[in-house]
Amino acid sequence: METQKTPMLELIDIYKSFGDVEVLKGISAKIAKGELLTFVGPSGCGKTTLLRIVGGFAALDSGQVILDGEDIGKLPPNMRDTKMVFQSYALFPHMTVAKNIGFGLKLQKWPKKKIEERVGELLSLVHMDELGDRTIDRISGGQQQRVALARALAIEPKVLLLDEPLSNLDANLRVVMREEIRNIQERIGITTIFVTHDQYEAMSISDRLLVLHNGIIQQIGTPVDIYEQPANEFIAGFVGYVNFLEGKVTAIADETRTVTVFTAYGNLELNHSQFDKSEKGDEVLLVIRPETIPLSRSDGPTQQNTFNGIIESFMYAGNFVKYTIKIEDKEMIVDQYNPKDTVKFERGDQVKITVPRSTHVLPKNTAIEHV
Repeated sequence: METQKTPMLELIDIYKSFGDVEVLKGISAKIAKGELLTFVGPSGCGKTTLLRIVGGFAALDSGQVILDGEDIGKLPPNMRDTKMVFQSYALFPHMTVAKNIGFGLKLQKWPKKKIEERVGELLSLVHMDELGDRTIDRISGGQQQRVALARALAIEPKVLLLDEPLSNLDANLRVVMREEIRNIQERIGITTIFVTHDQYEAMSISDRLLVLHNGIIQQIGTPVDIYEQPANEFIAGFVGYVNFLEGKVTAIADETRTVTVFTAYGNLELNHSQFDKSEKGDEVLLVIRPETIPLSRSDGPTQQNTFNGIIESFMYAGNFVKYTIKIEDKEMIVDQYNPKDTVKFERGDQVKITVPRSTHVLPKNTAIEHV
C-alpha cells in the first residue's frame, strides 16, 4: 500500500495514562487514504485506548491526531469526521433496521426522501435489501453487525473505526463477516482502522498491521512483513507458532552467500540474505516457523541442516498435524499439512527434521523497542 502521499490520518507522539499506569508511550503512525490498518496486540497493550483516542471517546494526554490535515485531537466525537462501530454494535432495539441505519442522517436533518434513498443504498451494500422493516431482535448476530456497519457508513465519514466488531460471533461467521467487511471497505475505498486481539484475523483482513505491546509500537508492516520478517522476538512469538534456536555466527562465506551458525544441534548453513550486518562471533536467534520444517523418516538421506529427533506427541487437526519433536534436551514444533497424503508418524517414532536455509534471523536478545 502506497503511504508516501499525504496521509488521511496521522498520529503524532501520543501519550495516555490512567492514574499511574502509562498506557500509550509516544505512538506515531501514518494511515493512507483507503488503507485498512489493524491495531493488534495482547490484552492491555493499548490498542482499544488508541482507537478511542482517534474517535474522540478518550482524551489524549499529549500528542496530535491529524485527520486530512486538521488537528482533531481535542474535538468531541460528533465533531470529528470519523465513525465508530462498537464491539456491542449499540443498535436501537425498538427501531427497525432501516431506522437504525438512517438515525444519524435524521439527526443531521436530511430530507426524508434523501434518507430513504441513502438507507436503500446501504441496505443493498450490506446485502439486507429485504430486511429493512425488521426490528433488531428479529435478525441474527451477523446481520446486526451489518446494520452497525451500514449505520456507521451512512454519513460517509473519512475514517471508519471498528472496535473488535466480530468478537460476538461464532468462529465460522467471523470468517464470513471478515471477508464481508474487507469487500465493503475495498468497494467504497474508505480509510479504516480495525482493532482485534486475534492475530490471524488481523493478518487476513489488513493492508498493514500496527503491533502494540506495553503501549509501544513494536512493528508496522504488511502481513507478509510481520510474519516473515518480524522485527524482534515479541513479534515473532506473537504472530503464529514459532521455534526459537540460539546460535553463534562462526563463518561468513561471501562467495557462496552462506553464513554458518553454530547451535545446540550443530552447525547450520543459512542464506546470507537473512543476516543484517552480522559479523563473525555475533550471537543470534533463529526464528523457525513450524510449517517450514520438512519432516522425514529417520532412515532417509542426511542433508545439511538435518537433525535426528523422536516424536514426543502429536495433534491431528484435519488439515494438518502438529508434532512435538524431542531433539536431545529440546523440543521443536513441526506442522505437516495435508496429512492424508503424507507419512503419518506416531509417538516414539524416530524422524529427521531439516532447518531451512531461509530461516529468519534476529540479533540475540533483540530488545522490544519503539519502531
